[in-house]
Amino acid sequence: MSVQRRIRAMLHYAVLLLIALVCAFPFLWTFSVAIGTEGNVFSFPSSLIPHSVSLANFIEVFRVIDLGRYFWNSIWITFWTVAWTILVCSLAAYPLARYRFRGQRLVFTVILATLMLPTEVNFLVNFITTAHLHLVDTHLGVILPTVAGAIGIFMMKNAFEEIPQELLDAARVDGAAELYIFFRIMLPLALPQIGALTILTAVTTWNNFLWPSVVLTKSDLMPLAVGILELSGTFGSSTRVIAAGAVLTIAPALIVFFFTQRFFMRGMEGAVK
Repeated sequence: MSVQRRIRAMLHYAVLLLIALVCAFPFLWTFSVAIGTEGNVFSFPSSLIPHSVSLANFIEVFRVIDLGRYFWNSIWITFWTVAWTILVCSLAAYPLARYRFRGQRLVFTVILATLMLPTEVNFLVNFITTAHLHLVDTHLGVILPTVAGAIGIFMMKNAFEEIPQELLDAARVDGAAELYIFFRIMLPLALPQIGALTILTAVTTWNNFLWPSVVLTKSDLMPLAVGILELSGTFGSSTRVIAAGAVLTIAPALIVFFFTQRFFMRGMEGAVK
């Protein structure tokens, strides 16, 4: 490798390292505050190395709030959101990818156009609909408005378009029904994209705060991201305990993504193609 290429590679890695540090700094600072016991939390420049380390703040979180209940609610909501998202997005993407009908491009364009709108725009109409269906203060009210996402439909449409048409034609010649083709041929061959959509949906749902906080008012139904706010009211001046709660909320999503990132990247590569 020539000197110029080495210098260029070093610059690239330096830029990537800088971006990684900028992205990771909020979590590192929060973790440092959570395990620390001394010093000014808001001192500048901030130190990521605490003077003394202790797990007392994490113990206090478990003592004050029902963390187990919130954790289970998050698992329950995330599981069903992922399951219904995969099913609904796949069913919506299949005809867009494999059928030709009038207005097909218009329908897909309208679906993609929703990506340009902030999520908060839908809150009012979704809440009114949820209230009319008597789904306020239910987990179903949290799940249903989020299962048909444009990103999921886009990913699954691209995945289905990569499958050779000859497989579908051969199945139809053998007398296979469309649902049989969908569940026994299309979905198994789109597993990498389904894996990527599963990880993306799971992480997004686990960290979702705004919509659950709008629909849910009962404490025993709240997911972890919402229920952890009880620390803010109970410990108005204890930033370290609040930081410990935030770390407990974020850590599961980070751990899952860390061990599944290769599957996510593999699925995203197929979706982009």
